[in-house]
Amino acid sequence: MKKRIQFNFEASYSVSHEPTSKEKEIWLLFHGYGQLAEFFIRKFQEFDNPNRLFVAPEGTNYNYIEGFRGRVGANWMTRHEREIAIANNQRYLNQLVDGLLAEYQEKPTLRILGFSQGAATATRWASNWKGEVTQLVLWAGGFAEDLELELASLKFAKTDFAMVLGNQDELILPESIEKQEELIKKLGLPVKKYFFEGGHSLDQELLSKIFLLNP
Repeated sequence: MKKRIQFNFEASYSVSHEPTSKEKEIWLLFHGYGQLAEFFIRKFQEFDNPNRLFVAPEGTNYNYIEGFRGRVGANWMTRHEREIAIANNQRYLNQLVDGLLAEYQEKPTLRILGFSQGAATATRWASNWKGEVTQLVLWAGGFAEDLELELASLKFAKTDFAMVLGNQDELILPESIEKQEELIKKLGLPVKKYFFEGGHSLDQELLSKIFLLNP
């Protein structure tokens, strides 16, 4: 007989600087499969400033990238116990973000960038979070396919969406793009699209353009 138990759990996240509670915007960064937050956030460090705080939560599932030793990566979920992982992610991210925002007298805008697996996790979490998301950038990934469409359409009615894809990304298959196009139509949301020369990775030049739009 399989049973379940809930208990307090400790998780990690990384920040671009010590929060001052005076930042005007917070960017929540969702890393991809097999990455760690402390290294992922370094890609954004050059865009950090006193008015902008980057916060990178780390997936709570870990595994060796190759074999049984060496480099370790984190992920948001696998197909095993998937629903439990989704529920755990929701509680973890709610507590993290709500706790951060509680320190601000003047609430900053919340913007999100989700990379690869982190994109689906970001849309799934944000569609159920009680607060408002100003911008959501889906990089080398897309909307979670299990979104509650009516709920998500209402929730994201005022959210600025962008999808970013490298023209040599070997992990994004044509059928995946087609599924996302169908999902976007069903959601009825305007989504800006950006492309860059490269594969399944972040592009610093395009990141710079995105952050220059929000100085």
